[in-house]
Amino acid sequence: MTKVDDYTVRYLDYGLPREGAEDLILLHGLGASSERWLRVAPALSRYFRVLVPDIVGFGYSDKPDVEYTVDFFVDFLDKFLQNVGANRPHMIASSFGGHIAAEYVIRRGRALRKLVLAAPAGMMKTSTPVLDGYIMAALYPTYENALKAFRDMAFDPASVSEETVLDFVNRMRLPNAKYAFMSTLLGIKYAPPLRGRLSEVINPTLILWGDSDKMIPLQYSKEFREIPGSELVVLKDSGHTPYVEKPMTFNRIVIKFLAGKDLAP
Repeated sequence: MTKVDDYTVRYLDYGLPREGAEDLILLHGLGASSERWLRVAPALSRYFRVLVPDIVGFGYSDKPDVEYTVDFFVDFLDKFLQNVGANRPHMIASSFGGHIAAEYVIRRGRALRKLVLAAPAGMMKTSTPVLDGYIMAALYPTYENALKAFRDMAFDPASVSEETVLDFVNRMRLPNAKYAFMSTLLGIKYAPPLRGRLSEVINPTLILWGDSDKMIPLQYSKEFREIPGSELVVLKDSGHTPYVEKPMTFNRIVIKFLAGKDLAP
């Protein structure tokens, strides 16, 4: 745990795998928590000091009565990195987390090394049926609603575990969880547009997208190619969270990009 502006923030710290190892931050998506990264974080922690926060308002971090704007999250991220002593870390950010990371590097790119965006949000102006179903599951967190939402999000419905569904349901029933979720949706809607500003990003950037993503469809990947020198990799037979459905493939790609190394067996 750490404190950011008097808010208690839960995070996972996998420690230093070796002296001099670089830091790596993993940022989850809307309504998620650090647990979403459990299929990839242990392997990544063999190469980096991996830090995985529950973004304030989500997971098991505090959910204060504030306006959850993009400015609020960028400020949170900056202070979190300082508090945990992350020195120019790499960052892998998913969906909503990808939107925050993109805004962060536009403003403070020199604070990070390399960036991986996994199906980042921030470009869609209209919703999709899968996103609508996910919002419904957050507002009415029954097991049936959440199971359907997560299965619709995935390429392979069998990849959705009961533990994932139950954890989501339990977290969305916590005090202020629904408020934070909906306030964040409004914050995203009225956020400064990324389009036209991504050309300011100075960080080497890898964009990953599932070919069967129905939450934020692959077509939006081209908008992020505005980032100078960015590379796009499309993962076959994957939905919105390739790090859940294709963890070994995901890790092989990002370790090669971030560290220039092959994934050890």
